[in-house]
Amino acid sequence: MTATITYPSHLLSASFHLRTTTTKNALRLQSPSTQGPEQRSPHYLKAGSSHLGVKLSGVFQKTRLNISCAINMAAGQSGDPEKINFDHLMNKARKIWDRSPQPVKSFPWKRALENFIQLILDLFVMVVKYLCVPLLAVSSLSEMSYCAHQKKLLLVPIPLLIGIIVAGVVKETALELSPLLKDAEVPWHLIVTAIVFTLIKLPGPYYPYWGRIFIPHFANGVLWRTLLFAFS
Repeated sequence: MTATITYPSHLLSASFHLRTTTTKNALRLQSPSTQGPEQRSPHYLKAGSSHLGVKLSGVFQKTRLNISCAINMAAGQSGDPEKINFDHLMNKARKIWDRSPQPVKSFPWKRALENFIQLILDLFVMVVKYLCVPLLAVSSLSEMSYCAHQKKLLLVPIPLLIGIIVAGVVKETALELSPLLKDAEVPWHLIVTAIVFTLIKLPGPYYPYWGRIFIPHFANGVLWRTLLFAFS
């Protein structure tokens, strides 16, 4: 007959607590997170480094994306104020025009602009005509003094008369080709003639000897006759 041995209850609870504590310590020692660098396996170190690389690359890509977005926003906003200001001015002008009274809207603004431009051209032509008189006189005297120095002053009237005749022929030819020039407010054919023969006259000192005597005075004859047509 076997005898049953009974232990006190406090001894049983102490034994169970000791066993549970020993098991937890063993599991903690075997956990990779509690092991030191020298005790961790190469597989775990490789997995950790790859996970860290993925995190760093994600951070860099996010930072680059944020920087590019900021640059694009700054570039887009740089031209926005000018466009906004222009649109704002156009809207203001449109509102002012819509609120204007009917006499202002019916006023011939286009014709007024054409008349203003014509007035400016007339003033310009008038100023140029009166400035050309002293300039042509001074240059003609200078060229005549050169001919006098070369003892060829008696030859000056010949190219001068030829130039006067040529100016008349050029004017008549231009009027025949375009009859509208007779009633034109700006004598464009005379302006073109003056420009062409001025360009012929300017390189006078660089012509050959007989060219320096005849060509400038021939151009002077054309220019004097053209000025006479412009004032008449």
